[in-house]
Amino acid sequence: MSKISCDVLIIGGGVIGISAGIALLEANRNLKVVIAEKEEKLALHASGRNSGVVHAGFYYSPESLKASFCREGNLEFRKIATKYKVPFKEVGKVVVSRNAEEDLRLAELYQRGIANNVDVELLRAGRLYRYEPLAQTYNNFLWSPKTSLSDPIAFSDALKKIYSTLGGKIYFNSKVQLKEKMGEVYDSTETYSAKFFINAAGAHSDYISRRLNVGLEFAMIPFIGSYKSTSIRSLPIKRLVYPVPHPVNPFLGVHLTLTLIGKVKLGPTAMPVFGREQYSLLKGWSYRDILQIAKGTKSLVTGDAHDISEIIKSEFAKTKIKNLVEDAESLVPQIRNVPKWDKSRPGIRSQLVDLESGKLVQDFIVQTQLNCTHVLNAVSPGWTSSIPFGRYIAEEALIKM
Repeated sequence: MSKISCDVLIIGGGVIGISAGIALLEANRNLKVVIAEKEEKLALHASGRNSGVVHAGFYYSPESLKASFCREGNLEFRKIATKYKVPFKEVGKVVVSRNAEEDLRLAELYQRGIANNVDVELLRAGRLYRYEPLAQTYNNFLWSPKTSLSDPIAFSDALKKIYSTLGGKIYFNSKVQLKEKMGEVYDSTETYSAKFFINAAGAHSDYISRRLNVGLEFAMIPFIGSYKSTSIRSLPIKRLVYPVPHPVNPFLGVHLTLTLIGKVKLGPTAMPVFGREQYSLLKGWSYRDILQIAKGTKSLVTGDAHDISEIIKSEFAKTKIKNLVEDAESLVPQIRNVPKWDKSRPGIRSQLVDLESGKLVQDFIVQTQLNCTHVLNAVSPGWTSSIPFGRYIAEEALIKM
C-alpha cells in the first residue's frame, strides 16, 4: 500500500479525536485530515464504555479546562443530539449530603457551579421529595437540571457522520508509531505522511508521547469502573442521585444513574487493574502497563496528596454487592429492597499521576511540541466536553502548522 499523505493525522478515533478533526475541517475545508484508528470500528473503549451521563459542569475548578469545556460541551451535545436524532433524555441530578461536613462541601460545590456559570440550585431537604422522592439528604441538596442521559455509541456515530461529510477520512486497524528526526515528528511505520500530528490515542496516548520525550513527568494507572444494574421497576427513581464527592480523590463516589432502556445502575467501583484494556479478570493484562502502574503507584505511596491504600481498601470492599448497596443506602434507603442486581458493561478510567507530586491529575492535559499535539489526559467529563475540547486541540494545531 502506498503511503497516505495528509495535512493532519489524528491518532485515535474516539470522540476527542473525531471532534478535533471536525473542528479542523470547519476552520479550513481545504485541509486533508485523516484519523488512524487501531481498532476495526469506533467506540470500543472509553468513548463507547462511559456512563452515558452528559454532565453539567459544576464539579470542576473554575480555572480548569474541564470547567471551560463541560458546560459548553453540554450545550453542543444537545444540538448534535437534536439534529442527528441521537437518543437524549433530560433527567437532572440531585447531589445529597450525609452529614454537616458534607453540607459545607455541598455549599462549596454550589458556589463552584455558579462560578462556572452552570444552572444549579442549592435547596433545603424539605423540597427533595419534589425532585426525587426516594432520595434523602442531611440539610440541603444540590439540583442540576442540565445533567442528562445519552447513548455513547449513537453519539460517536453522529460525530463520524459530521466528520465524513466535511471530507475527513478514517482508516481502521491502523497503528501509528511516532518518532522525531531533525526537529520533525513522523510516522515510523511509513504508513502515513503528515505535516502535523494529533495524538488523541486515549489510554495509550502517553506511550506515543514518551517516544518523543513528552509527558515523561506522568505515569498512567488504569481503574476499572464496574456497575450493577436492576430494572427501574425494582427501584423507580426519577433522577440521578449522587453523593457529595470526596474532597481529594478524583472519583465521584457510589451513585445511582439511569439508562435509556429502563435500568438503574449502581456504582461504580474504581479498582486499579493491570491493563488499560483489562475489562475482565483474565484478559487485557499488559507487562508494559504493569511497569507504568508500578511507577505511578510508587509516586502515590511516597507522596502525601492521596492515601492510595485507603482508596484500594474502600474500592475493594465495593466489589461485594452487599457493601455497594450499604454504601448507597444513605442516598436512597429503598435500595435495600431490590431483589436482584445484574452486571453491567465495565469501562476503564486511565488516571494520570504526576510523578513529582504524587497527585492524581484532575484536569485535562494537552501538550504541543514540534509538529505534534498530545492529549495526555481526557478522563471524565471528556465525553461531554468533546466538541469544545476538540476545537481547543484544533486551534493548537492550526497555530503551529
